[in-house]
Amino acid sequence: MKRTLEALSRAGLPVSVVSGGSTPTAYEGGLFQSVNEVRPGTYIFNDRNTVAVSACTLDDCALSVVVTVVSTAVPGHAIIDGGSKTFSYDRFQGVDGSGFGIVKGDPAAVVERFSEEHGHMNIQRSERRYRVGDRLNIIPNHVCTTVNMHDEIYGVRGERVEEVWRVEGRGKVR
Repeated sequence: MKRTLEALSRAGLPVSVVSGGSTPTAYEGGLFQSVNEVRPGTYIFNDRNTVAVSACTLDDCALSVVVTVVSTAVPGHAIIDGGSKTFSYDRFQGVDGSGFGIVKGDPAAVVERFSEEHGHMNIQRSERRYRVGDRLNIIPNHVCTTVNMHDEIYGVRGERVEEVWRVEGRGKVR
């Protein structure tokens, strides 16, 4: 970066803003002497991938997707009513790269795959007994793409919805 900025300066091209970074690397922004703007985005909610790189803890994850168990017909498996159109197909960037989210309160449950509308969970190692109708909170692997797939975000405290935020950037990609 230093060499690039020096080359731009020699060419008579002033640079007033040097921008970079992400949520996982924001804490290292001070190591890059020329960077004067960082653009972390995930930090507002955090997600499973941010936990995997130790930039936050699971308790720091403020967004989860509420889904319902719609089938437990196959032993050791459960189907939920949230799929790739709800979570996206962003893979887990952690050690084993498995799963598409983490079930709050049951890290032994693995969201193994998606169809567009449904998630397929492997619950063979879980001690929890899942039933049709159970409501689950799942922290997505990548919160940015999950937010982009929804029109609204609900701000919940306890069991009460306190705010509804419209996702203003939804559908604005050209």
